Amino acid sequence: MTTPVRRRNGGAMQDRPLGWTRNPLREFDQLLGEMSGLIESTVGGAAPAVAWTPLADVRESDDAFHVEIELPGVKSKDVDVEANGQELVVTGEVKEKQREGVLRRSTRRTGSFEYRLRLPGEIDAERIKGQLSDGVLTITVPKAEIAKPRHVEISETSGSTESSG
Repeated sequence: MTTPVRRRNGGAMQDRPLGWTRNPLREFDQLLGEMSGLIESTVGGAAPAVAWTPLADVRESDDAFHVEIELPGVKSKDVDVEANGQELVVTGEVKEKQREGVLRRSTRRTGSFEYRLRLPGEIDAERIKGQLSDGVLTITVPKAEIAKPRHVEISETSGSTESSG
């Protein structure tokens, strides 16, 4: 009875061109690992699952950012607004209503929600205001004094100071 002969992979690898000796997916795996690390450092490794993100409009005026977020049926006590640096985070919960009878169909969103917005300029976090009216949360985020546009006066000098020589 003959026993199988085990060959080393090194012999077969030498017949291939030099570019074939490395794993072609190694760079992809490295990139995927780096992206996963970046996401975990941004969101956190044990971030709670967020069911949905509400619809919103963001406008910018000369002195503030104005954010309108649709939150129908939400009470102000169920909403939390936080500002950290240039980021605005709105979290909360839409509670399911107690119903009698059998619910045949439901298309309303319930559960936890989160809306994150990174603003393009410096903000004055101490003066942020929020108002909930008719199912729309309106947040006014004032710009910091250093971020406001300033008009620069340009003076004009009369005459030229050229010398002839």
